[in-house]
Amino acid sequence: MASQQPFTADDFGIYYVLTECTDHYDPFPVNEADENQPHFQGVTGLQNLGNTCYMNAILQCLCSISPLVEYFLSGKYITALQKDCSEVATAFAYVMTDMWLGDSDCVSPEILWSAFGKLYPAFMKKMQQDAQEFLIYILNELHETLKKYHRRRSYEKRSIPRFCRKMIANESSIITRLFEGQLNYSIICLKCENCTYKNEVFTVLSLPIPSKYECSLQDCLQCFFQQDTLTWNNQIYCSFCETKQETAVKANISKAPKIIVFHLKRFDILGTMKRKLRTDIHYPLTNLDLTPYICPVFRKHPKYNLCAVVNHFGDLDGGHYTAFCKNSVTHAWYNFDDTRVSEIPDTSVQTTTAYLLFYSCQPFSIPIQKRKS
Repeated sequence: MASQQPFTADDFGIYYVLTECTDHYDPFPVNEADENQPHFQGVTGLQNLGNTCYMNAILQCLCSISPLVEYFLSGKYITALQKDCSEVATAFAYVMTDMWLGDSDCVSPEILWSAFGKLYPAFMKKMQQDAQEFLIYILNELHETLKKYHRRRSYEKRSIPRFCRKMIANESSIITRLFEGQLNYSIICLKCENCTYKNEVFTVLSLPIPSKYECSLQDCLQCFFQQDTLTWNNQIYCSFCETKQETAVKANISKAPKIIVFHLKRFDILGTMKRKLRTDIHYPLTNLDLTPYICPVFRKHPKYNLCAVVNHFGDLDGGHYTAFCKNSVTHAWYNFDDTRVSEIPDTSVQTTTAYLLFYSCQPFSIPIQKRKS
């Protein structure tokens, strides 16, 4: 997906958080009061079609993001659909409509699962998949289906430092407008000290976990953004020295997305050895400060609030995904475990099983439906 120009202001707000559960252990058992509670918009369970909890958790997260929900419920997506590639986006809209406007406490995502599986057969095998990979695939597919092309501009503001300049986008979609950010890497040759810059767009930031036992999200961010020295086999070619040299590389965010998704790298594979890091990572529900990592020119929205969490229970070869979401209608947090949905207190959102964290720089409002003529 291409990067794009600064976003225009939206009316939308930020609050949703996803829930957690496991096939063998339920930290939030459903009681009789929960079963009898009224059905609210966007508080809908999803049927498990056979090891599809990874998909259900991601869909709950995406269906908790009001600007995305409104885009589909209002019918705006229809005018943006590209020919011959609309099945996934249309199915996504159907599922989202069922979750927000339907009367049932639980719906089936089979129409989306089937359409997605035609393009990516690996996801049709009813085997456990990585939720982060599914998120990247579904966002990319929606972008490709809904993208619009724009003329490239041949200028940049000269007052902006070269190392902070953004790539000029030639295509955009609701996905890039919400989820796409840009990293800028400064690359310094340690022999001649020549400095070059490289831009890279992202929709998910994969963060290293610097401790086995306990750390904070800020610790993970500092580890990701710290300067790294590339030596030996990792040396980079220097055009001035005309040979590979030891290099210092440092990244910052030159475009911060409205919705930033952090992937906590809990799955570690070293050769034939596999392990899951069960580090207790402390992450804030509000006011996550990204100021130290954003290029000063673009620190428009440096603080973010948590809006969704995907949890993973179990090991690499098996396990279960759940989600936490904060609903924009009730402003309450809910635990989504496939068909089971229960309200949870804010204090339960912080868990040791967090795998994906969704943060937003703006608050979410209730999605507006398509007006009847």
